[in-house]
Amino acid sequence: MVVVRAILGALILFFNWVFTPKSIKRDAYEQTLIDAQTKKMALYQYAACPFCVKVRRSMKRSALNIETRDAKRSEKFKEELLKGGGQLKVPCLRIEEDNGDVRWMYESGDIINYLEQRFGPTDAETRAA
Repeated sequence: MVVVRAILGALILFFNWVFTPKSIKRDAYEQTLIDAQTKKMALYQYAACPFCVKVRRSMKRSALNIETRDAKRSEKFKEELLKGGGQLKVPCLRIEEDNGDVRWMYESGDIINYLEQRFGPTDAETRAA
């Protein structure tokens, strides 16, 4: 089973690399504002997890510069995820609100919906992409 997972993981990463989506284009000012908001976010993930790949691809399409933290390879990030989120489950988006509160969002579909609603492209950006 370990060998099968290793092969599938390598295939997932390879195809993700080959078919990397293009990012939308925003004007520099708007991108700077979005970058400031995403600095308060971190995605806890595993590199070859298909659900994590799905979230990272969505982030790439939306040109979101969210830090990724590999909870499989880093004991520090694994501990942060367990302590803050309560579960060792990925993907998990850590969201620090303006008032200092921290939310932990699990489930790839929920994370993608949240990011699209919060940072979704305008009509002009959609036409320019």
